[in-house]
Amino acid sequence: MTEQDRVTVNDPQAPVNNGEGHQYVFYGVGADWMIRKGVESLRIAHEDRVRLADRFVRPLGFRVAADHLEKPGSVVLLNAPPGSGRRAAAIMLLHALGEEEGIDEAAARFEELPAADKDETPLAPGEGDRFLLDLSGIADEEAYAKAQRLLAVRRSQVQKAGAHMVVVLPSGLEHTHAPDLEPHTVTLGRPRGIAVVTRYLRMDRMAFRPADLGSADLQRLCDRSPMRELARLAGLVRAARDSGRFGADFAGWLDQALHAVTDRADEVGRQVATVRTAPERALLLAAAVFEEARADTVYEAWQGLMRTLRHAEEETTELARTDFGERLATLGIERGPDGRLRFERLAYADAVRTYFWANFPGVRDDLRNWIGHAAGLRGLTTDDRVNVVVRFGEQSLAVERPDHLFNLVVRWADPATGASLDPRAVAALELGLSHERCGGWFRERMYGCVRSGPLSDGLARVLTAACLQSLSASHPDQAVVRLHYLAVRKGEAAREAREALLELAGRDRRLYRLLIDRLRNRMSRDPRGAEPQVRLLTELLGCDRAPDPPPWPDLFLGWETVFSQPPTELWIPLVSNWLNAVVGDSTREMALEVMVGATRGRASALHRLYAITCGWAGGSRRPSRAAVAALFWQHIDHAQYARAESTARAGAGPRTTEEAR
Repeated sequence: MTEQDRVTVNDPQAPVNNGEGHQYVFYGVGADWMIRKGVESLRIAHEDRVRLADRFVRPLGFRVAADHLEKPGSVVLLNAPPGSGRRAAAIMLLHALGEEEGIDEAAARFEELPAADKDETPLAPGEGDRFLLDLSGIADEEAYAKAQRLLAVRRSQVQKAGAHMVVVLPSGLEHTHAPDLEPHTVTLGRPRGIAVVTRYLRMDRMAFRPADLGSADLQRLCDRSPMRELARLAGLVRAARDSGRFGADFAGWLDQALHAVTDRADEVGRQVATVRTAPERALLLAAAVFEEARADTVYEAWQGLMRTLRHAEEETTELARTDFGERLATLGIERGPDGRLRFERLAYADAVRTYFWANFPGVRDDLRNWIGHAAGLRGLTTDDRVNVVVRFGEQSLAVERPDHLFNLVVRWADPATGASLDPRAVAALELGLSHERCGGWFRERMYGCVRSGPLSDGLARVLTAACLQSLSASHPDQAVVRLHYLAVRKGEAAREAREALLELAGRDRRLYRLLIDRLRNRMSRDPRGAEPQVRLLTELLGCDRAPDPPPWPDLFLGWETVFSQPPTELWIPLVSNWLNAVVGDSTREMALEVMVGATRGRASALHRLYAITCGWAGGSRRPSRAAVAALFWQHIDHAQYARAESTARAGAGPRTTEEAR
């Protein structure tokens, strides 16, 4: 059992634009580069859960928790020590419930809830929905007291809806648990570490015998290390095998991985203590951040780092100094046949980066500025650039400086980069959103951006991509909210955000209704600024945007709002779109009746629908169009007759302003 597998991909396939026009590159959807050391993913998409299920080892108490969770409306609270894989256990409880109950993954929600009440939309759970609430990051009693009050509200909502929720409780605050939580609390044990390592190795198709895992060093590691470290150990064994640089037998790969996990930090500390000059230390760090890049590019990055740190150049000429190759060899850095640099020891670069960020806090601002420039060096491929961004981002998030990463997002998304998305900005933002501790900070920062003043087109495009490709998987409601703010702005970037929003809402019936409700509420709160909301709503209500089969009650509410506005040219494409749909599919004839009903019998709206239909049918001799138009007119006549009957029963009165127009 583990809270997340760690996989490092150094050479994914690069995107290629072989034609004219813009290129939009989205990183992060199902990409393993985000599942790395120190980066806890919030994504709980189905494919990720299936992968985790293949590697999951059930801890003691898991079956008890699963039994508690089976009943609709159930809430289970998990009490387990840190490092025991408690988050993974929570995810697997909800996932297993869906497998056993045959829940439709496309229809039911599987989402993580924010620990604090900072969401912009209500929970509104439905039957069969599954929710994860991870409170393990809470460390003080005051914050936990607030979280428990919010938990009480969510428990009530989940129970009434017949949904399911698993809560990961914080450690060290057991004395502050509310008494009413006790019956719902299940204590989990720690799984056998050797079983976790074995499971991961087998899933990686590693050939080994049980006796190969019998070393005392491995046993000590399995007994004491967090589950994430055991998953990382297995990943390093695979990395050692795949590199081809550490022999051809399992024992050698395992030995390298054990040293990487247990000894690397001390080894780096000893090396830095012996490397006393700024140029050598700067080269060590540059090589660690740009590992696998070409030697000339690493050299350029190294020189840039020294300039950023304001280190004066040596007075002698370069030919009189120690040559670059000798410097690399002294630091234990190899130049491969392909001209790319890598450290001699497995995972040594990871340890170097961690050491410098942890032990030189005064230069972190300089490192941010350096990466801002160096990640764009001409000698880097797209994959190299993304690797650099992820490595920098991992360290910034590990020392809780998410602002450093977001500052670079804004810098790289500057409009000077052109109309295409900068993969560095997208990778950085998606990395931040996926982080367990800092993901909430990035979501709030995005929320502030989209609600504030002007945005560059580049930043708007990056925010759009992150919403559609990353945030929609973990927090779809929040993705809708942020895209909505972007979509009602002006310009080409807003059009792209509008397209992304309509795509996201159109593939999920609940999100479709959520967006309709948001637009209706905005129009009622601010009638004078309703025009962009009306335009977005009319586009959303088109036949080609609605989920299939059409959600008629939701469409009724949307059409009712549109038809309550003065007739505009926006009505023409909306009504014509559905008339065409009915011609092509008779099962959609319900649209005609629902549209007429949405006018609430208002004479001006009915007259406008009639005129639009006349224009649509025109002089067409196509029998199919004529038949649909006749049916629509029939519904309009019935509505007008019903209105007249109602008026007659109520007694003649003065004509309304609407009727007089």
